[in-house]
Amino acid sequence: MGRRTLSRRDFLRAGAAAGSLLVAIRPARLAGAAATGGLSPNALLEVTAAGDAVVWLPRSEMGQGIWTGMPMMVAEELAIDWARVTVRQADLDPKYGNQTTGGSASVRRNWAAFRRAGAQAREMLVAEAAARWGVAAAECRAARGEVTHAPSGRRAAYGELVAGAATRPVPAAPRLTEPGEFTLIGTSPPRLEIPARVTGGARYGLDVRLPGMLFATLLKAPDYGGTLRRVDAAAARAVPGVRRIVELGDAVAVVAETTWAAMEGRRRLEAEFAPGPRASLSSGEIERMMRDRARSTGAIGRNDGDAPAALGGAARLVEAAYDLPFLAHVALEPMNCTARVAGGACTLWAPTQNPQRAREDVARALGVAPERVAVHVTLLGGGFGRRLMADYAVDAARVAQALDGAPVQVLWPRDEDVAHDWYRPVSHHRLAAALDSRGRPVAWFHRFAAPSIVGQQWPERVRNGYDPGAFDGADAIPYAIPNVRVEYGMLNTPVPVGWWRSVYASQHAFANESFVDELAGAAGQDPVAFRLALLADRPRERAVLELAARHAGWGTPLPAGRARGVALHTSFESHVAEVAEVSLEGGAVRVHRVVAAVDCGIAVHPNAVRAQVEGAIMDGLGAALFGEVTIEGGRAVERNFDRYRLLRLPEAPAVEVHLVPSREAPGGVGEPGLPPVAPAVANALAALTGERLRRLPILKALGRSA
Repeated sequence: MGRRTLSRRDFLRAGAAAGSLLVAIRPARLAGAAATGGLSPNALLEVTAAGDAVVWLPRSEMGQGIWTGMPMMVAEELAIDWARVTVRQADLDPKYGNQTTGGSASVRRNWAAFRRAGAQAREMLVAEAAARWGVAAAECRAARGEVTHAPSGRRAAYGELVAGAATRPVPAAPRLTEPGEFTLIGTSPPRLEIPARVTGGARYGLDVRLPGMLFATLLKAPDYGGTLRRVDAAAARAVPGVRRIVELGDAVAVVAETTWAAMEGRRRLEAEFAPGPRASLSSGEIERMMRDRARSTGAIGRNDGDAPAALGGAARLVEAAYDLPFLAHVALEPMNCTARVAGGACTLWAPTQNPQRAREDVARALGVAPERVAVHVTLLGGGFGRRLMADYAVDAARVAQALDGAPVQVLWPRDEDVAHDWYRPVSHHRLAAALDSRGRPVAWFHRFAAPSIVGQQWPERVRNGYDPGAFDGADAIPYAIPNVRVEYGMLNTPVPVGWWRSVYASQHAFANESFVDELAGAAGQDPVAFRLALLADRPRERAVLELAARHAGWGTPLPAGRARGVALHTSFESHVAEVAEVSLEGGAVRVHRVVAAVDCGIAVHPNAVRAQVEGAIMDGLGAALFGEVTIEGGRAVERNFDRYRLLRLPEAPAVEVHLVPSREAPGGVGEPGLPPVAPAVANALAALTGERLRRLPILKALGRSA
């Protein structure tokens, strides 16, 4: 009898007591009567004949918790028990409009639309009940999945009403619940996506399995713009299970019956690549280019008063320059996609943040109309902006095109994932400020040089060097300074750049908040008090700064050898202040504690908000201490976790997250917790050692190895 291999997921599923969450992939139903006899007033919601709610999610779940947060907004307005809510992933479909997931925008930009989806169904159910009872709809109330009429004591469950409600007109502008009346939003019910993850029932891109499916992996040109010159695949073909070798121009794919065989075949390939046009490019050259660019005037993002004149007449002038490296995404699930090409059409099963781009890029690569490309969206094992790109989907489609209709799952090994990422841009920042005789800043000048993500990918969208996204976090400093000028010098290189968690905000926060600390030192003032004095007209920023300082014990004694640093930053419509407590132990930087205060408006699911901020802090801390991609010979030096260091469990600090109560519309939460981390730690180290770090990563700046 043959031995059966038990997979990790089979083990989890067999051992778990809880049932798994079924994730169906199919288009959402249109408004009106659902095929099941339920009520579908819009593309986002179905109330079934049993009285349950099924919410269709046109955004991608990658650990940020929108599979819970967004259905909560529907359920709040639908007035239904949370236990009766199920979420389904929507495929790419024009009915949903833009399905891109990024910019911490899923909740904040769908706040009204998802609530309206639930409110439409609620009002249709109430109208049906009122008509049956011959009473005014205003006398009826929906709550906990039923409609009641208090004067007569009548009640009807949603399941009794959906068939009739489905024949009623969909209200265009239903009444939305006032924040003070919320019963679900602002609480932390069980998250809908967790059970399947615990039991092994969740389906990520790498979990896709189709009849007759093959598996492939790639060996890509090592430098940017390189091309395949020749390949000797004899040793690779000799690996049991290897079926095909597919040459792709800039890469070669090994197609096999199993992932292991494909990986082993790749290891045995002998391939030679012709270098790209900038094969001599290095990090040193890029840094020199940035410094040169920062010496001349750039595109203006903000110009209040006359900063150059105020700087010229300053009682005291403070100047500093800051440098930040390229950073990789290194999502836990490496880049992968499953594709099938047959009959002039392509079907993708993709862990993507941008199914529209996957469809468009694949259609262009295959030479077919976009309508001939279908995209099924799976769960993402991390995204952080990397999966806004579609290069891995294009690779899968190109390999599938050579396989006569067989589906193939293409996996990038980790070394290709790191070496061919779309990195967070490198940047150089020059800042200058004028202080008056009392130590108050009267002028602020910031000129930075960095690649433009938009300018690299869509150069026609950038006019006269002005990319508004590149200014994110630079041109909106909250401090009351009468003369402010912010300039950007665009400098593009062959190194691919893309959106990385909080993107340019992570750069500008380090430069701005480190410099504010330097100004406080020059003025001889406490860093928190110095900031508060400049925030008199910014109550939300002032509140988070005061809250973080209070919970961190700012100004109270610390054990010998420790110091605190503070930073404040606003991004994605949320305000975050953080205090880091730091020491040097045996020459190594040790971050003991990070206290964060967050005003993100209404916190839909407070525990999920805290989890996102905690994760952002850990992500940002690892990048601040260790993160760097260096370029030599036109290629990335770092190719795996041995050289691209992440934060490890023993290095993780204690993290506290405190939320400011608010009735403002929600801001983003996936990214805003990251930008303040690096400057808070750098400011703490400056307080501890008297040395000011103006370059990341911190360990390299200190002359210490990771």
